[in-house]
Order: sequence, then C-alpha cells, then structure tokens
Amino acid sequence: MELRGTTILAVKDANGVAMAGDGQVTLGQSIVMKHQARKVRRIYREKVIAGFAGATADAFTLFERCEAKLEEFGGNLLRASVEMAKDWRSDKYLRKLEAMLIVADAEYVFIISGNGDVIEPDDNIAAIGSGGAYALSAARGLQRHTEMSAEDICRNAMAIAAEICVFTNKNLTIETINK
Repeated sequence: MELRGTTILAVKDANGVAMAGDGQVTLGQSIVMKHQARKVRRIYREKVIAGFAGATADAFTLFERCEAKLEEFGGNLLRASVEMAKDWRSDKYLRKLEAMLIVADAEYVFIISGNGDVIEPDDNIAAIGSGGAYALSAARGLQRHTEMSAEDICRNAMAIAAEICVFTNKNLTIETINK
C-alpha cells in the first residue's frame, strides 16, 4: 500500500492567489497515517506555490522537477509547466509517478498531470485529490455568491470538503501570493 495525499485547492482573484492543502495522509483506503502533512509549499524563490495530491514520494520528485524547470526558464510558470508536462509524459521513469500538481503564481494557476496535461481553469479555481471535487464545488459557490478573498474561499471550501470527504481533514496549510 502507498501513502497518499488528498485535497488541494487554489483560488485566484484580482488581488492574488491562495492555495490550501489538507493535512491528512492515508495508507490504502482505511488507515490515517498522518494528520498534519504539509502538501502545499512555496518554490522558486518564494514566488510560486505548489501543491500535490497522490503518492507522497512521487510528489516530492515532481516538486523538485518543477522547481528545476522554473530555474531553467527564469520563473516563467507557463513555460516551465508545459516543459515539465512534456518531460513527465515522455520520460520512462516519470511516467510511472502517481501524483498531480497544482502550481500558481500571481498570474497563473495550472493543474499539471502525468498525461501531459497543463490545465488553466476558466474560473481561476483548481482542485485535485480525493476531496478535490467537493472543494472545487464549494469554492465555485463561494466565489459566485460572496465577496470573500481567495484565501477565505480556500479556507471555507476546504472546511466544507473535510465535512464530506473521509480523505480530507481540517488541518490546513494555506499559502498566498499577492499581486
């Protein structure tokens, strides 16, 4: 059985971006191994936020690769994300990694997958992991019907996801980048 991370949510608004990750790590389908994991981190000179869902060891490999691409392309998140996705899809070793990433800076939010996908959400809200659909739905509702900041939307949407998804808890790590 593998250790797995669960729910990551990113929300961008006119003032910047916020990303939240819950702290739960599960072993298989039934054992909670950790309650306060840190699945959201700042990378590339504190200018980019990255969060992962999936196999923990695989995610750390992806964090390193993402940061290397950001260094290579001078912090250009769009170019680094596309090049990383191309490598991930074509590299024999990387192709086997079981994780997804959300990366964000003050300008962009992307979901990056091992299938070569680099997805920029239309509504500036992205979510991955077991509770991702719940967090995404809650964040969209909050964005459309409140004047909350990106950080407040993340905090409240993740709390809603934690009430519904058994793989998501309320121990959050939240990082923000202001424009």
